[in-house]
Amino acid sequence: MAEVRPAAEGPTVAGLGEAGLLARILPRLAGAPALLGPGDDAAVVAAPDGRFVVSVDTLVQDQDFRLEWPNGYRTTGFDVGWKSAAQNLSDINAMGAVATALVISLTLPARTPVAWVESLADGYSAAVRTLGADRCALAGGDLGAGSELAVTAAATGSLEGRAAVVRSGARPGDTLAVCGVLGAAAAGLALLESPLPYARLGEAERALVARQARPLPPLAAGPQAALAGARAMLDLSDGLVRDAGRMAAASGVAIDLEAAALEGDAGALAAAGAATGVPPLLWVLSGGEDHGLLAAFPPGAPLPHGFRRIGTVLEAGGLEPGGLGSGRLPAPVCVDGRPAAEALARLRGQRPGYDHFGG
Repeated sequence: MAEVRPAAEGPTVAGLGEAGLLARILPRLAGAPALLGPGDDAAVVAAPDGRFVVSVDTLVQDQDFRLEWPNGYRTTGFDVGWKSAAQNLSDINAMGAVATALVISLTLPARTPVAWVESLADGYSAAVRTLGADRCALAGGDLGAGSELAVTAAATGSLEGRAAVVRSGARPGDTLAVCGVLGAAAAGLALLESPLPYARLGEAERALVARQARPLPPLAAGPQAALAGARAMLDLSDGLVRDAGRMAAASGVAIDLEAAALEGDAGALAAAGAATGVPPLLWVLSGGEDHGLLAAFPPGAPLPHGFRRIGTVLEAGGLEPGGLGSGRLPAPVCVDGRPAAEALARLRGQRPGYDHFGG
């Protein structure tokens, strides 16, 4: 297991102590102001209509990120802070809500350089500012010691008087649409794990690595989709096929993806595919961590800015392994009428998306 190594100069977290470390990092958490916090036992944030949504995610060293990658890229604290913020803000976005606060819990080995933790705080602040979460307060959290790095963030968000957009609302006939890129973060991960030296990657390939290290969720799109009448929505964190399957299962429907609508996504990854030997469509169908949005809209409804059609919601009995219309229960997600598992099998037999425990 890789370990955070002390910098050539500068204190470690053990040398500075909890109070000293907090004094160094809290001023760097520059989000919107909270009504109270950080500094007390809990923060107080505004919830205009008395309702809010909440989500939590954890990043663990060597499970969710590596400090050093095979291609020579070194993950910075800034990368981890940005990614933690982005994935939590995306979960709030997927409910059609606007993020109001993040609280952060850090587990740190004693030898962790203070400079790395300061960079982590800078990454949180930069993500909130750059991604457009202008109302999100970075409201404090908790520090603890441990044998490996772990970063947990919990996010809250305001629904602004709207109902939450959930996964279970898709109906037969709905248009399936996506906002954001597909497969870019997975392509970046493949480059990180490849023997191709990061220093020799071209600009396009480095941009894909950046998509993996610092995702760019379209945070304005969730509330816009809610206002446009989206009936179901979720964050694309674990791959298009796997996440579409979650929507299908929750809604009791089948989903048919249109291969032609995904050609542009695959084409944008062609150079990385050639460099790594991975078919780009595999990343588009099964790659996670882009943190775009998958949504179902009523038939004929205009799609809000940034969304594009990629498929259709059908009756649960509307698909079968042999094609359309048999009335037998299908695999819940198909591509052009055939089970997505078949397409994935043709693309090197990969499983449909990331699962934390390998399922």
